[in-house]
Amino acid sequence: MPDRRPSPDPATPSASGPPPSGAPVPSSASSPSPSPSSAPSPSPSSSESVRAYYAGLTGPLVAATGIVLDLHGRVLVLTTSYKDGLELPGGTVEDTETPEEGLARELKEELDLSVPVGRLLAVDSCPPGALGRSLVVHVHLVGPLDPARIAAISFPDGEITEAHWLTPEEAAERLPDRIAPRLRAAVAALRSGSLAHLVGGVPQPGSPAGLDPAARAALEHAGGYDEAGHRAARPKAVTAANVLFTDRAGAVLLVQPGYGEPGRWLLPGGGVDSDLGETPRAAAAREVREEIGLDLEPGRLLAVNWSHRPGFPARIRFLYDGGVLDPDTLARIRLQPSELLRWRTARRDELRGLVKPLLRRQIKACLKAKARGAGPLELHEGRPLGPKPPKPPKGRTTPR
Repeated sequence: MPDRRPSPDPATPSASGPPPSGAPVPSSASSPSPSPSSAPSPSPSSSESVRAYYAGLTGPLVAATGIVLDLHGRVLVLTTSYKDGLELPGGTVEDTETPEEGLARELKEELDLSVPVGRLLAVDSCPPGALGRSLVVHVHLVGPLDPARIAAISFPDGEITEAHWLTPEEAAERLPDRIAPRLRAAVAALRSGSLAHLVGGVPQPGSPAGLDPAARAALEHAGGYDEAGHRAARPKAVTAANVLFTDRAGAVLLVQPGYGEPGRWLLPGGGVDSDLGETPRAAAAREVREEIGLDLEPGRLLAVNWSHRPGFPARIRFLYDGGVLDPDTLARIRLQPSELLRWRTARRDELRGLVKPLLRRQIKACLKAKARGAGPLELHEGRPLGPKPPKPPKGRTTPR
């Protein structure tokens, strides 16, 4: 656990278990740190002296914490046998371990859980407290775990007595004040696909994740950012490009991916590689070529859709007209086997049973724009925005 020894200090590090009786406890009073200028200089001719020089330097303790999720997005929190309050899995990094290796070891020792340690979500730098040592905590994603792995969890070393699966909100409410901010920031980083930078549990102004959006906006409007911090903290968006193909009967070409939620159908297309300088139109052509094997230039832009869920990046979708595919062209479709399972065409009245409501609204808006020669449309969650047609003058009816 990142905080193993009972202490009022939020920066108190963990150990690999409760401290043994009579073990020396480091503190700023009993173990003063030599200043870099007073430390002996290493001899360039001796690798052992270099090793001894760096081994003698005091530095921050390093801990690794796991945000362990199940398939429902719940967080694993633990009750220990040696202290009050709930904990997150993890502990102090030992000897020459990396944070990832230390966390993997702690998961195995505490929970008999052998799973890969995922991406870094947050780093929390805690100033020295009662024990006189600063603490750097790396927070990593673990999972999500399937039911079989969860059922196999046990407590072999006796340090853990109970495991609880809570929503992130419930867990943050029940965890101690020294730990809850790390969880909140890590979940924000997970949802935004970013990283949180904390000092003593407090998200920093330039942190790409974890900073309250209202606080970020207030800092920005007050001129409180330098260029690097402003760029890091600005909200991010994910951009995709799709192509609407129809057959001669007006049915829409759909593809079924082999990833994500089973049974869903999508339009051909995918993410825009904007970091490589790719444009939405170029991405649409590339995705069609890669996914269904057709080298066709997208037609005119039918719509741009904006979607947003709180806590997640906004999603922008460019939807292009792919034209009408004749039977010979449809017969040339070759799916990318590593990504797609099958394709089909679907009439407008069949879309409800195949496509999720958000995409279904976008498809129907694009079909309407295509039939009328209108657009490009501005859509929000698949619904048209923009100025409404002017009302006819009083006393006159709209011609039919």
